[in-house]
Amino acid sequence: MNMNHAMLTDLYEFSMANGYCATLPHTDQAVFDIFYRTVPDHGSFVIAAGLQQVVEALQAFHFDDADIDYLRSLNLYSETFLNELATMKLACRVTALPEGTPVFPREPLLTVEGPLMQVQLLETLLLNLVNHQSLIATKARRITAAAEGRPVMEFGARRAQGPDASVYGARAAVIGGCASTSNVLAAQLFHIPAAGTMAHSWVESFSDELTAFRAWAKVYPDNSALLVDTYDVLKSGVPNAITIFKELRATGHQPVGIRIDSGDITQLAKQARVMLDAAGFQDAKITASNALDETVIQSLLKEGAPIDNFGIGEKLITSASSPVLSGVYKMAALQTDGQWQPKIKVSASREKTTLPGHKQVYRLYHRDSHRAFADVIALADEILPETIAAVNANPLATQTRVTLADFTAKPLLQPVFTPGHTADVPTDVFAIQKYTRETLAALPEATQRLVNPDFYPVYLTPKLAEMQQKLIAVHHGN
Repeated sequence: MNMNHAMLTDLYEFSMANGYCATLPHTDQAVFDIFYRTVPDHGSFVIAAGLQQVVEALQAFHFDDADIDYLRSLNLYSETFLNELATMKLACRVTALPEGTPVFPREPLLTVEGPLMQVQLLETLLLNLVNHQSLIATKARRITAAAEGRPVMEFGARRAQGPDASVYGARAAVIGGCASTSNVLAAQLFHIPAAGTMAHSWVESFSDELTAFRAWAKVYPDNSALLVDTYDVLKSGVPNAITIFKELRATGHQPVGIRIDSGDITQLAKQARVMLDAAGFQDAKITASNALDETVIQSLLKEGAPIDNFGIGEKLITSASSPVLSGVYKMAALQTDGQWQPKIKVSASREKTTLPGHKQVYRLYHRDSHRAFADVIALADEILPETIAAVNANPLATQTRVTLADFTAKPLLQPVFTPGHTADVPTDVFAIQKYTRETLAALPEATQRLVNPDFYPVYLTPKLAEMQQKLIAVHHGN
């Protein structure tokens, strides 16, 4: 089934857009920000991902005759509005953090500016793309950090919530640090190494395990990674693998290794390593799989498990321990009669009060070490002074103000889509992965801990903080 992603939206987006069309001037422009408030898995940051798919969706955005006919059948919308949709040419401008950038709570990671009706219709689609891939890239970063440099293979296609989630999840997993994927479609589309061995059904399809291994080695003499836990890892699996490895070596081929998918992986891997080494196969790799995540990986390595590679499925592709990134899409400014007005959502919960106006996010680096030490959210037309009397962006912080000085500032939000022109957004997932690693390396190590990470400070400029407070006062009637 071919799906038009312009229709991938919630009904109320169409209802609001129809209402705008009926009640507000078509010249009204708006600015919306995508940001999040809570980091998954109690971490300190999220890895921004999904930007390539955002740009592709914007480039293809349209409504065809079948879409218009369906919307008409709902008996909710005016013919004027439906005609607007049928002839719509997207006139929005988008700025975004580069894919792979660590982004912190309340920072805009993507901003859309354009006709109010259009930017409203983009909400669900953009959140769907950004929330999902950013969530999986963030989980992959945690898992690959726990693996401490050992290759991690993404094995989750069969556990993902649908085909798109499996394909784009594999892409995001590589951005977060994975080395390969078992998903052949994702490997094809995004030029990711395809990886995998065999299933237990292969072994069960032959009269015995040794025969199964020998048949595999005959077909794949240079890709003999053998699954050794179908029957008994130490009594049959590893001994039979060693027999096959000797036969391969005798014919000029080098074995790859073994995979363990069940049982006490630490103890099995330790004993398997001793057996492989004693047989002269010190280079044979041991791969572990079976519902692993960063917590299990850390435990395995702490116990001294001699694992060379990890295959991670459901816990990665679904971010099972924290399966939602609650990114939101909030109006920040509205242009009426040619004049921009900052907009704000005021909530009884201080952490849900939004940041108004056109904004830019800056990452501040120490001049001497080039290490990042804070981010600053500013109004887009501000020029940062050399010294900033900054306000903590976290509304629950006890230290609300700080003076920032002696820094270099890097603006993070970059143009990625304008009418008739698209920025050169990177599509090479390993180039994005490299950027992610380089950007992470500049952050304080304490913020990257998997357990109880330090908070990375995010501040507001005085002008932005003052604008927010004035709007809060207005809405409170002060």
